[in-house]
Amino acid sequence: MYFQTLDDKGECVGVYKNGKLYFQDLPEGLKRTWKYAEYLQESNVEYASVWSGNRSLNDTCPNALVDDWVAVEDKLKAFYRSFVLAKVNMNENCFFDLVPKPFLMEYCEIRNKITQYVFENYEKPVNYDFLVDLTKVLARIRHQKLNIDVSSLTDKAHLPKFRQAAKKYAQIDPYCRYNINGTKTGRLTTQKNSFPIMTMDKDFRSIVKPTNDWFVELDFNAAELRTLMALGGSETPLEDIHGWNARNLFNAHTTREEAKQGFFSWLYDENKTNPKLSKYYDRDKVREMYWDGEVVKTMFGREIEADRKHALNYIIQSTTADLVLRQVIKIHDMLRDMKGFIAFTIHDNIVLDLPDEERYTIPMMIEEFSNTELGKFLVNVKAGKDFGNLKALNL
Repeated sequence: MYFQTLDDKGECVGVYKNGKLYFQDLPEGLKRTWKYAEYLQESNVEYASVWSGNRSLNDTCPNALVDDWVAVEDKLKAFYRSFVLAKVNMNENCFFDLVPKPFLMEYCEIRNKITQYVFENYEKPVNYDFLVDLTKVLARIRHQKLNIDVSSLTDKAHLPKFRQAAKKYAQIDPYCRYNINGTKTGRLTTQKNSFPIMTMDKDFRSIVKPTNDWFVELDFNAAELRTLMALGGSETPLEDIHGWNARNLFNAHTTREEAKQGFFSWLYDENKTNPKLSKYYDRDKVREMYWDGEVVKTMFGREIEADRKHALNYIIQSTTADLVLRQVIKIHDMLRDMKGFIAFTIHDNIVLDLPDEERYTIPMMIEEFSNTELGKFLVNVKAGKDFGNLKALNL
């Protein structure tokens, strides 16, 4: 029943099962392992790392196995240090080709025992299936090399800011590695060794270019406001929500920006009252529905300890994060047999890398992305030849 993957890259097919190593031709009866690998995409394997709530092997290792695990992990770290010194690119090599086979078997056997312990002692998360689907999408993104061209920065090398950025980004590994467990609300973060796609200065975004022909960005308009409105039982307008608020919930002379500032000033300050806003954004009702006084329990099964001050924010942010990521999974499935792919995602948006011949799919993907489990949300669409110069598409 238990086995271990030897590498998570799609082209590096290898597993350990029943004391044997298998390459390319996988054995039958693969049921449970520690971690997902791309060559298991179509299988019904269960993953202990996800089952444990995305905890690490260190966190889940039982006391009886700690000494054995520490010993084998020390050997593993020594191998990785040697790879770094030898400048071996792990994105272009299979792990099992670089280490002795006896070590692989020793390492996998300990992982097997930890895997078995997790399945026998941890409760299956209520959102397990979603987490597995998300893991598969993020694994695909993790192994897609970003097309980074720093020439637009070197052209401005006379300015220290751009000169330093050109040097920095030329040295960073061009892969987006997301952390599913980086926040208590479920919002994605990137790992320390990831390309900093979520935090990079907008002045430098032009260095990120599509592998195909176009970047197409699908971005929910005011996703968290729409989530709050929908959770409270109101239908969200299919237009810019801050403009709609300005016209319908503030006075006639309020600008969009003033309405936006006024809304957020009211939202998280219980001492402020606004009957018009409360009619469409029933913050008290939403808090009472999803917070029991100690724990937030979202519609997607996520539980977060919270006091009253933070409860509403956690409800909105967590529900929105899970809602958006479910849409990301749907778009990934639409692109499964196509040349285009998801390049990366940043909070409430998704950036697609599309060839010219697949531009016809854009309206279909907008429609799919907009139809959420909380109703239809307005999607803003942009496109361009690099990430720093995306222009609005009016389709």
